[in-house]
Amino acid sequence: MNYIGLNKYDTANGPGIRVSLFVSGCTLHCKGCFNQESWDFNGGKEFTSETLNDIIKTLKEPHISGFSILGGDPLEPEHFNDVYNIVKTVKKEVPDKTIWLWTGRLYEKVKENRILDYVDVLIDGPFKIDLKGNLKYRGSSNQRIIFLKS
Repeated sequence: MNYIGLNKYDTANGPGIRVSLFVSGCTLHCKGCFNQESWDFNGGKEFTSETLNDIIKTLKEPHISGFSILGGDPLEPEHFNDVYNIVKTVKKEVPDKTIWLWTGRLYEKVKENRILDYVDVLIDGPFKIDLKGNLKYRGSSNQRIIFLKS
């Protein structure tokens, strides 16, 4: 799996200061997507064990609130093994940090995905340009913030 961005001190994609990973690859191609460069599965850099170790190291800093994984789309079938390993490892190494994940797919279509066993908050649904707004943590009003863990 490739990724197009790794922001170690992100304040836009979830509460507090977060580590945000932007995976490469999306087949949904939402009209008006703000991150079209993330559609290419071969874009960016290769995600390696060193990348994961760097994420874990940063997440262990006390002022970091959690981990956000966006894209592209982290729930593309091609990403399953890598994303599953990432979220499982993050929860094991830093269980007190929250994991937020963005997907263009509806929760009802992905709720059986084992990746979600490790995700605290899911932002679901495709971006819809006609529903675009100044919304917290999402691009259009059809997208939902779903708390998977209490």
